[in-house]
Formats: sequence, C-alpha cells, structure tokens
Amino acid sequence: MSKLHLVFGGRVADPRTLDFKDLSSIDIVGVFPDYASAEKAWRAAAQRTVDDAEMKYVIVHLHRLLEPDSLKPAV
Repeated sequence: MSKLHLVFGGRVADPRTLDFKDLSSIDIVGVFPDYASAEKAWRAAAQRTVDDAEMKYVIVHLHRLLEPDSLKPAV
C-alpha cells in the first residue's frame, strides 16, 4: 500500500490545537505519495499564511488511518 499523506489547513480557534473554526472552509492542499512531498506542500502552504496566527496547516498520515493494524506492535 502506498504511504499516502493528506495536507490541509484552515483557521483554528487556538493555534495550539486542531480545533478548526469552520470546516466548510478547510483548504485541502492535496494528497501526496510520500512524506517528503507532503512536507514540501505543507511548508509552502504554511509559509503563505505565516503572518496569520489563526491559520494552521497539518499533514495527516492517511496510510495509518487506512491500515490501523499496521501500527500495533508485534507480540
């Protein structure tokens, strides 16, 4: 399975949290095939809004959501 990564962002109530104010205005940057390309897109999006403390962009590891059993330690 590909290690897909989603990059998105939006206005948050508190920059220390992921409590997005308006889910209908989330900016979906894209889905990327590896962490390096996702990080590059995240940096570009975050840099565009660097002066706005209420804007936050994140990288989500979609492959971890799609295959949660792969995260369990081997016994």
